[in-house]
Amino acid sequence: MAKRVAVIDIGSNSVRMVIYEKTSRFAFHLLHEEKSKVRISENAYKHQGALQEVPMQRTFDALKDFLQISNSFKATKTLCVATSALRDAPNKALFLQKVKEKLKLNIRVITGEKEAYYGAIACANLLPEQTKALSVDIGGGSTEFAYIDNKNVSHTISLNLGTVRLKELFFDTNDIDGAKEYIDRELANLPELDIETLIGIGGTFRAISNAIMKNSSYPLNKLHGYRYSIDTFKNFINTILSADDDVLKSIGIKSNRFDVIKPGTLILKRLIKKLNIQNIVTSGVGVREGVYLSDLLRNSKDKFPHNYNTSVAYLIDSHIPQKQYANQLSNLSKKLFDLTQEYLGIQKCYRYELALAAKLYPSGSNVHFYSKNKHTYYLIQSALEYGFTHESITLIATLTKYAKSKLPAESHLQKYAELLPDAQTTNALSYLLSLSLALLSHRPLKVDFSLSFENETLYITTNESLYITKDAIEKLECNRAFKVIFNS
Repeated sequence: MAKRVAVIDIGSNSVRMVIYEKTSRFAFHLLHEEKSKVRISENAYKHQGALQEVPMQRTFDALKDFLQISNSFKATKTLCVATSALRDAPNKALFLQKVKEKLKLNIRVITGEKEAYYGAIACANLLPEQTKALSVDIGGGSTEFAYIDNKNVSHTISLNLGTVRLKELFFDTNDIDGAKEYIDRELANLPELDIETLIGIGGTFRAISNAIMKNSSYPLNKLHGYRYSIDTFKNFINTILSADDDVLKSIGIKSNRFDVIKPGTLILKRLIKKLNIQNIVTSGVGVREGVYLSDLLRNSKDKFPHNYNTSVAYLIDSHIPQKQYANQLSNLSKKLFDLTQEYLGIQKCYRYELALAAKLYPSGSNVHFYSKNKHTYYLIQSALEYGFTHESITLIATLTKYAKSKLPAESHLQKYAELLPDAQTTNALSYLLSLSLALLSHRPLKVDFSLSFENETLYITTNESLYITKDAIEKLECNRAFKVIFNS
């Protein structure tokens, strides 16, 4: 597969482009993102779905600029898909031919079921693992659904529900009762499934979740993977549906979404009335990522290998040149955890976060050595994007921020209290990471000591002097959770 790939998604409301760069076989990161609200479907639903001249020209102009941007990044492959508006349009051939002839761009008009599948495989691969979940992607002309259970995708379906479609058919004439009847008729086509979690894809859902996040003073600035209760969701969408423009602005809805937020919100309200949902998960990925992944993972059944994480691989590829040292740190931290976990009273589930914090700790040095902790913390908070809960991201980042120096500050623990484990657990894990770093201060090619733990004491047995290591451990004295004794 090409090293740099541009993916363009032509929706009813917006045209979006992302450019991805591979760093190894399955690892990638986002280089650039572009969006233009061209509304290609504007006034189409009032004319039996036929695309109108002005919106088509806007879309053509945006695509022309997108391709220029893609060329500036030297992307060698472009994948372009179109969804509901072009799918429904009786005159789509004219637009497709014009784009092909003048821009040399082949647009693939995908079915609704394929659109649902692309969004779902993006969620299945790039969100923390979900069980009994329904993905919902509200677009301008259609809404796609898929069932996700343990990374398996099934029951893909597309319904003729969309924000622009409902706006033009019902909301422009204030026929809200007609909109409700129409929505309920379409939702009746959903299969009967056992669903516990609703995964929201698309602009309407992101706008709602972003507003909820800001209104709740959530401590982590990351929308992808943001999880909250169904009650919070219900209360907020009721507020949106009864709000005027001033209230919408005050609760965090952007003005360019005022005319379509209520149609999208009404779809969600009728949907959750029909289903017994307990949790809401926000997805920052969707069709574009699904198109990219279906190409990247085409020889592995559209799934990453078992226990593989693309964000971790990207950070290691791009920011950790000394991979042997990172692996030594990770393995040593696991050894220390196994020896002391019962004594420290730490749950076994935190072993993974500690080991990953140890492995990724060196990444900040690649940015700037003297502020490596700060840069590692920032890299993990921002770039550890896919496959992790916000709780895991916050814990891993916190451990690296305070490694080798001191225990996490009380102000930090308070700020992230809803995402971190209790202070005793966080402090114990922080000490274990700092101790791992101290034990490898002399950077051996092969670990030259053995460890044992008994009677509240960690014994380090070695034939070497380990002068620098001993000195580093002495500096951790104020953080010590147990005695450390060297045996020669």
